[in-house]
Amino acid sequence: MTKKNLPLWLLAAAIPLVAWLPLPDFWIVQLNYIGLYALVCLGVVLLTGVGGLTSFGQAAFVGIGAYTTAWLTLNLGMSPWLTVWIGLAITSVSALVLGAITLRMSGHYLPLATIAWGLSLYYLMGNLQVLGKYDGLQGLKSLSIGTLSIGQGRLFFVLTWAILLVGAIALINLLDSRPGRAIRSLKGGSQMAEAMGINTFRYKVTIFLIASLLASIGGWLLAHFQLTVNPSAFGLKMGIEYLFMAVLGGVGHVWGALVGAALMKLLDDYLQVALPALIGTSGSYEVIVFGIAMVLVLKYMPDGIWSMVAKHLPRTDRPVDWDDAADLPARSKPTKAEPVLEVHLIRKQFGGLMAVNDISFKITVGQIVGLIGPNGAGKSTTFNLITGLLSKTSGQVKFRGQDISALSSRLIARLGMARTFQHVKMIAEMTVLENVALGTYTRSSSGVLSSMLRTNRVEEQRLMKEAQRQLERIGMGAFLHEQAGNLAMGPQRLMEIARALCCDPALLLLDEPAAGLRHKEKQGLAKVLRQLQSEGMSILLVEHDMDLVMEVCDHLVVMEFGTLLTQGTPAEIQASPAVRAAYLGTEH
Repeated sequence: MTKKNLPLWLLAAAIPLVAWLPLPDFWIVQLNYIGLYALVCLGVVLLTGVGGLTSFGQAAFVGIGAYTTAWLTLNLGMSPWLTVWIGLAITSVSALVLGAITLRMSGHYLPLATIAWGLSLYYLMGNLQVLGKYDGLQGLKSLSIGTLSIGQGRLFFVLTWAILLVGAIALINLLDSRPGRAIRSLKGGSQMAEAMGINTFRYKVTIFLIASLLASIGGWLLAHFQLTVNPSAFGLKMGIEYLFMAVLGGVGHVWGALVGAALMKLLDDYLQVALPALIGTSGSYEVIVFGIAMVLVLKYMPDGIWSMVAKHLPRTDRPVDWDDAADLPARSKPTKAEPVLEVHLIRKQFGGLMAVNDISFKITVGQIVGLIGPNGAGKSTTFNLITGLLSKTSGQVKFRGQDISALSSRLIARLGMARTFQHVKMIAEMTVLENVALGTYTRSSSGVLSSMLRTNRVEEQRLMKEAQRQLERIGMGAFLHEQAGNLAMGPQRLMEIARALCCDPALLLLDEPAAGLRHKEKQGLAKVLRQLQSEGMSILLVEHDMDLVMEVCDHLVVMEFGTLLTQGTPAEIQASPAVRAAYLGTEH
């Protein structure tokens, strides 16, 4: 039993046990509310804790699910089991439209947009006569199966918590998969993810949609639990409370949704009674307490309460079950006569600053080209222009004869060009193996639904086998299950190289890979580079370690102040007076 699935077994066992125990009806009602809130919070965890997208509008999607089933059952006599699907359809359209508009925003704009969405839907619900205005819709019937009424008691508890369990299993399966690793990469920004071939905008919309659908199901259940709906349960206040529940429980953990919902519900009921009695006057004093609690949690326990619980759960490393898995299909490689990279007069201008000015060079099959120059010469900017991370002011880049000048970094990566970064970009909370497996993204195809249903296991085994092979290739086979954030700088850079190799590239671009490496690690890196070269891989290398550059490079391109100073073999560059003056220093 692994650390991640122990809570699943406990929850699965607890659902029938709690339903069978002679608990007071009051506690069954409390557990029903906790289950309903936790279902919405699951989406908040995925959206905010994992994907890094802050939304205050989840309560509005709860309202869509609730009002849809209420209106259709009361006015058209539809079965609630049919209205849930209509509610999900309406929610999907709303989420996709809203996501397409707002998810291109960054910083504080997305939270503000979701606040506006929540407020607008709240006032729309409260002002439409067909929805009962602020009095809402009343007289709903409880859920039933044939003649069996589910009601608001134990059967409703079993239904709600079974749906919650299925939702938790689906999210855990999703996060432990190819699209799950892509989703987890969103929180650290889009540069690394896009360079791995990941469409970050599509995944933002996907998790926004999943979170909205979970909220809609919660609204459907809530309507048939309370037997009435009105706008008060779907306003901005509840949107903030859902976010607070997730943060309190642990917004980066699936089980934090359940913990946060339970604490919030129980504390809210207790404080509503205790605080007026203590102060001597009525009022919503619990809001003040929750505000203070939010500040304290963010300050002293930013990972939430579940992170403290998770430390004490038994931990086992991911079982290595991929030894017999088939290898991933290899990409086609360039022939000897085929040029790998042709850079022609590329230029990048930031306003009045000319960062890169008409740089030209080419790389042939199996060649290691070094791009060198003093600090600020424009080497990394040139890297970013070649890989599509920056748009070019002018010039042309061809990869294997194809003009890629106007392509994004994501599309360039899909063609077989992989890179590392000057400043290591990784997902610190994931293991080394999972970080490296992110590089296999463009060589696989499993989607969100297959990952949730766990039908992607064969492909996952193939991806993990490739990730392990590349780690062992660079001498990091012993770090498979180590958390990436625990590594020193040197091993982190080697991990980045292994991740890039998982792409099976025809051209590998390394941005200062030796920075932070010890002497023996540099020797190991040089050995890996020569091995890759012998296998026909072409490499573009930016590096300040001149010993490594002179040892492994066949051709050097020297830049100074964004311009091409000279290029040639290492021997020619070492003999060049201009290079010695600009970069290597002059003799006295």
